[in-house]
Amino acid sequence: MMQKYTNFEALTALASPKMIYLVPLLAVLAGYAVANFLKPKNKKTVKLMLAFSGSFLLALTTVHLLPDVYGGHLEEDHQILPNIGLYIMAGIVIQIVLEYFSQGAEHGHVHQQNHHHYIPWLLFISLCLHAFLEGFPVSRHSELAWGIAIHHFPIAIILTVFFDQAKIPKGVLLALMVIFALATPLGTYISSSVAMLGKYHHQISAVVVGMLFHISSTIIFESNEGHKFNIGKLLAILSGIAVAVLL
Repeated sequence: MMQKYTNFEALTALASPKMIYLVPLLAVLAGYAVANFLKPKNKKTVKLMLAFSGSFLLALTTVHLLPDVYGGHLEEDHQILPNIGLYIMAGIVIQIVLEYFSQGAEHGHVHQQNHHHYIPWLLFISLCLHAFLEGFPVSRHSELAWGIAIHHFPIAIILTVFFDQAKIPKGVLLALMVIFALATPLGTYISSSVAMLGKYHHQISAVVVGMLFHISSTIIFESNEGHKFNIGKLLAILSGIAVAVLL
C-alpha cells in the first residue's frame, strides 16, 4: 500500500504545483508547433491520438474526479451534497450547447469554411470557454492537468491546420493559439484564487465531470470511416485507460 502511494506521489508531483499551469499550456503550444512545422497529413494518426486522449480523460474523470464529487460534503452538517447528479447532467447539456457553436472541435471535428481570412469566433470562443471550465478542478486534482493536456494536444493540431487552411495570418493564428493555451491555466488560477468558488468546488467539478463525460465518450464511441471499430483504435483506448489508472 505504501509503495502504491509513493508511486502515485511520484507521478502526480510532475503536475504540481506550477506544472498544473504549464502542462496544459505547453500541450497546446506543442500541438501548434507540430501542425505548423511538421504539417501532419495522416488523419489516422490524429484519430488514434484522439482515441487515446478520450479514453485517458474518461478514465481520469471516473477514477479520480467522480469519487471526489460524490464524496463531497457540506462542512456545516457533513451531509452528502444533494442532487449532485443534476450538476453532472447540467455539464452534459452545457457541453452540447458549446458544441453547437464549436462544431464539435473538442473531439476533432472542424469543418473547413469557404471564407478566407475569416475567424470563426463562435467556434473559437466556445473552445476557450470549454478549456477555461476544464481548468477549475485541476487546482485540487493535479493529475487532471495531464488528461486535459493530452486531450488538447491533438485538438491544437486540428485547430491550427484549420486556421491555416482558412488563410488566417500567421501572427493572428499564433495569438489565437496562445489565448486558447492560456484558457485552462486561467481557469485553474481563478479556481484556486477566488475564495468564494471554493464553497462550490464540488458543484463546479460536477459540471466539469458532465462536460468531460460527454466529450470523452463521444471521442471513444464515434465510428471511424466505414463505421469500423478497428484494432488500432481499440489499443489506443485501452492504453489511455491503463495510463490513467496508473496515475
